[in-house]
Parts: sequence; C-alpha cells; structure tokens
Amino acid sequence: MLTERTPRVVSAVKLRRGAERRKTGRFLVEGENAVSAALDAGVVLHDVFHTESAASRYGTLLARADASGGRVAPVTDRAIRGLSDTVTPPGIVAVAEVLDAALADVLAATPRLLAVPVEIGEPGNAGTLVRVTDAMGGDGVVFAGDAVDPHNGKVVRASAGSLFHVPIVRERDPLAAVHALRDAGVQVLATTVDGDVDLDEADELLARPTAWLFGSEAHGLAAEVAREADHAVTIPIRGRAESLNLATAASICLYQSARVQARTMPPRRPPSAGSPRGRDRGHAR
Repeated sequence: MLTERTPRVVSAVKLRRGAERRKTGRFLVEGENAVSAALDAGVVLHDVFHTESAASRYGTLLARADASGGRVAPVTDRAIRGLSDTVTPPGIVAVAEVLDAALADVLAATPRLLAVPVEIGEPGNAGTLVRVTDAMGGDGVVFAGDAVDPHNGKVVRASAGSLFHVPIVRERDPLAAVHALRDAGVQVLATTVDGDVDLDEADELLARPTAWLFGSEAHGLAAEVAREADHAVTIPIRGRAESLNLATAASICLYQSARVQARTMPPRRPPSAGSPRGRDRGHAR
C-alpha cells in the first residue's frame, strides 16, 4: 500500500498547484463520476489511487481503469487526504493528461455553439459553465484572457464530468480569440446590461453559428472586447434582482441558442462513446 511519502503520491499531490500542472501537463481527477467520465472519453489515466474502503465501492471502475492501462494502487487514508481538496474525500483520485484543445481544431470542426468566458476567475462558475455548455450540446469552451485554470480541482468537480465531454481551449489574448471566431464564420455575441439586442427578440440571430462572450464576475466584459462582438445582447430582468451571475446568464443564453438551433438547423449525429465531439485529447505524450 502506498503512503503519503511514496514518490508517486508525492508527485501527484504537487498537481494540486497550478504551476505543477503547467509543468507536467497533468492534473487530478477526483471522485467516481469524474474518473468514470474520463475513461468514457478515452482519456489516459496514468495513476489511479484509492483507499481500501473505496475498492469495495468502486471495484468495477477500478477494473476499467486497470484495463485501460492506468496504474491502479491502494493508498492510505492519509495519502488520499493529501491528494484531495475536499473536506470528505471520495477515496479515488486519478492523474490524467490536461485537456487543452487548439482553437484552430475546434473551429475546423464547424462549431455551432461555443461559450467564451473572458477573464473568469471563480472556479465554481467556470465548472458550471462547462457543464451547461455540454448540456446544451455546445461544441467547446474557450477560456480567454487571464482565466482560472480549467484543470483546477474545483472546476473539475463543478463540471460534473462535462470537462471530458466538450473541447476545452485556453487563449491568452481575448481579442485574438474573437478575431479567430469571426474569421471562421462564427458570429460573436456579447452579454451586456445595455445591449442593442434584447434576448427575447434574438431568435433570428441565434439561428446562426454563435460564440457567446461572458465577462468576469467582478468586472463584466471589458469594453475593448465587447466592441469586437457582432452584437451586444441583454437578458431582460423583470424582477427586482440587480443582475445575474456569470453561470446563470450563460445558462440562459446557451439555452436560448440551443433552442433556436434545434429548430432551425439539421440534427447532427451524436458523438460515439470514447470520441468526445471529434477531438483527440488526453492521450499520453
């Protein structure tokens, strides 16, 4: 049984830090649902650590991980606590390759619906946005600017497995991302409080391939980025709430796009298991 001092465990614990994830190109996947989603997507798991009690609960999952080539190993409860950033660790943690996709590859697949959070900093909102994009049949999430690491443990948990279902792109320059989207024939819509289009009246716009820009929780969308959008769209608020948080606004906008596109665009064949929307990701280098 491995302990918190075993080199493999020590190396894995370091992946809780962003700098180590960037250095190694690996991140931690915690919990039954996330590990199962990673395997379903064909992601290579280099290590799978589990407690003795978890072995009885997740025997089938551990067998799948072992069959996929992952190094499955029991660890002490103390070791699993070091690997986890939750108060009550679920008892299973895997080491996977980061999921970065290239924006050019995503655009080459003729996407219909993309979410582009700009300078997003809150991990819970980021993970929820990935989950909503997946639920609405979106073709990817582009984290633009100085955004939270999508491989942060809180993001992974909040995505509820959806991180492995849609392409994840990181683009440091928001304006470069917007220009690439427009050059690929994808219209860019910005969410603002004083837009030129009311979301209730936007069905004609939403029938086109669309990338939604969502601003940061603290400062919203920067003016220089919003100006580059094809249209600024406002979500009507009919009650007394002052505003909507990022995840809520994104859910509304992505749902509206998915609703219109389902009615006006031909259906696409759903991706097969182990082939998440046409990308080759997460395989060992």
